[in-house]
Amino acid sequence: MTIDLHAHSTASDGTTPPSELPRLATEAGLTVLALTDHDTFAGLPAALAASAGVEIVPGVEISCRLDDAEVHLLGLFVDPGHQPLGAELELIRTDRVRRGVRMVERCRELGAPITLAQVETIAAGAPLGRPHIAAALAAVGITDAFTSDWIADGGRADVPKHVLSTVDAIALVRAAGGVAVLAHPRSVKRRTAVSDTQLATLAEAGLSGIEADHPEQPVQVRDRLRAVAAELGLRATGSSDFHGDRKPVRLGECTTAPEVFAALRASAVSVS
Repeated sequence: MTIDLHAHSTASDGTTPPSELPRLATEAGLTVLALTDHDTFAGLPAALAASAGVEIVPGVEISCRLDDAEVHLLGLFVDPGHQPLGAELELIRTDRVRRGVRMVERCRELGAPITLAQVETIAAGAPLGRPHIAAALAAVGITDAFTSDWIADGGRADVPKHVLSTVDAIALVRAAGGVAVLAHPRSVKRRTAVSDTQLATLAEAGLSGIEADHPEQPVQVRDRLRAVAAELGLRATGSSDFHGDRKPVRLGECTTAPEVFAALRASAVSVS
C-alpha cells in the first residue's frame, strides 16, 4: 500500500477538481488518498464517485487555535454527516467569507489594485481563503503576500477569524467517529512551531497522530517528530499536502506507513 493522508481539491484551496484526484492518485502509484479540504466535505461525493482503483479516506483539515497560534488539525475517517462537526465547519466557512472580503478591502486600502471580483474568480466557488487573495496579489506584482506587510497572521491586511480551540476540534473529530492528526506541526513556512509540551497536552486530549513526514519539514525535524510521537504513544504519519498547481508538491511526495494507517483505521472504528 502507498498512502497519502493529506490532499486538497477545488472544494477548498486546491486547483484540482475532486473528481480528478483519484485518477491522479492512481497515476502517482497511490492506493489510499485522504481528501482533507479546509473546513468542508463538499468535494467528497465527487471524489468517492470517481474512486475506482484507489481508496478515498473521508477527511477534513480544521483551522484551530493553539495558545496564541493557528494550527491545522486533520480529521480522518470522520462521518461527514455528523451534525455537530458539520455545524462548526459551516460557521468557520461563513466567517472565512467575511474575513476574505474584509482582507481584500484592507489590501486595497494599502494600495494593492485588486478587487473582490478578481479574488472570487480565482476561488472559483470555493470559500474565500488567503491563498486566493495571495494569487490576486501576485497577479498585480505583489509576490510577498504571506508577510507582515500583507496577509500573514498579524499582518497589516490580516483580519481575525473564528477558530476552534485545538482541544475542542479533537473532541469533535472523535465524536464524529474519526481520528485527529496534527498537520505539519513544525513547517518551516509557519511563524511558530508546536512544542513538545504542547504535543503532550494534545495527546492527553485525544490526539491520535502527528504529521511527521511533510514537504515543509526538514529531515531532522521529521526525525524529531517521530521520536516525540513514539514517546507520547502517537502515530507518525506522512502526507504530501497536495494543492495542485498552487504548491510545487506532487501527490505521494510523503507517505504514511501501512501499519500506521491500519492502526489509525482501527482506532477510528473503536471511537465510532
